[in-house]
Amino acid sequence: MRKPKKQKKPLNDLSRSLIPFDPNQTLTAVVELSKKAWLVAGIIPGVERQPLKKLAADENELLKLLERWRAEAEKAGHKITRIAVAFETGRDGFWLARWLRARGIEAHVIHAASVAVSREHRRAKTDRLDTEQLKRAFLGWLRGEREHCKMAAIPTVAEEDAKRPHRERETLVGEHTTIVNRVKATLARLGVRNFNPKLKKAPERLEHLRTPEGEPISPNTLAELQRDLARKQLVAEQIGQIEKARLEQLKQAPKAGANLMVLVLVRVIGIGIETADMLVKEILSRNLRDRRAVARYGGLTGSPDESGSQRREKGLARSGNARVRKGMIQLAWRFLEFQKESALAKWFRARTENNRGSRKKMILALARKLLIALWHFVRDGVVPEGVVLRPAH
Repeated sequence: MRKPKKQKKPLNDLSRSLIPFDPNQTLTAVVELSKKAWLVAGIIPGVERQPLKKLAADENELLKLLERWRAEAEKAGHKITRIAVAFETGRDGFWLARWLRARGIEAHVIHAASVAVSREHRRAKTDRLDTEQLKRAFLGWLRGEREHCKMAAIPTVAEEDAKRPHRERETLVGEHTTIVNRVKATLARLGVRNFNPKLKKAPERLEHLRTPEGEPISPNTLAELQRDLARKQLVAEQIGQIEKARLEQLKQAPKAGANLMVLVLVRVIGIGIETADMLVKEILSRNLRDRRAVARYGGLTGSPDESGSQRREKGLARSGNARVRKGMIQLAWRFLEFQKESALAKWFRARTENNRGSRKKMILALARKLLIALWHFVRDGVVPEGVVLRPAH
């Protein structure tokens, strides 16, 4: 096994700011976003009041407000050299941060779950109070102090767009399963249990079905089932289009960054194109600091609860990427079947052969170890011990 290479790309420590903070030359603002209106709170150097302004959900109005606050600070004798704006992650995504950065404004997106809040049973919660909490957390982050809040890495438009195909496919597969289950449930109410709606000729066979009483399916129910099967066929065609487009992309640019990582990962027996594409686009192509960061982002770390002499484990923290966590748990079970002679599979069997009840808990540990091993494999070329690879094309 080769030794992992040193990380070449500079790492951005998103738990604190690495830029020196000068409060006399920095205009600081936080934005509480909503669908119709934005609430902007600012800290203006040289101005005693801390303004709070409600705007329509318009990025140009926000830019005008920041420029007006800059003018107020310069009027008070403070030359503004840095404008720092932050808002929480949410339905608006990252477009506003990219838009502000393109106009010379330092924009950050705060992980909403990383901001400490009061633990009172019925705490007051308003947009105004939320902006106060965001200001305190953001100022601590700007000063370079840890644990005030954590920032999200802002992806490019291309990086976000690359995730759309496998996420759309995941949604379509869920819709396909829902339709199949609905057809089966409808037929089960009529006593029909020998019909497979997944077959290509299912729509043709539907008209010839008979209930246990020998009666044909009633007209309204038959029309409903036909519409469901037509919808299922449409969803299946769309899934096929996504998979075909992905294979074409891999053929046209096999040595592009993400595509090359997918083709390298697919060499591991037991990993298919869909799993490899999801892992690369969701986690393996990210610039993560170390193996602990990989496991944490994958949502495969524990949540210990320790107080005095009490020691217990509350289970998975589930604070990372849900798609990666779900996919890795499924891959871990599959890995045991296809890579039985690997060191990881032997490690799992050694710890569960005398205690079969621990398999579900240990599969999480295997998923975490496997994710870290695959990260080293695509990043450094370190093949996991005992893993069998397909021939390279």
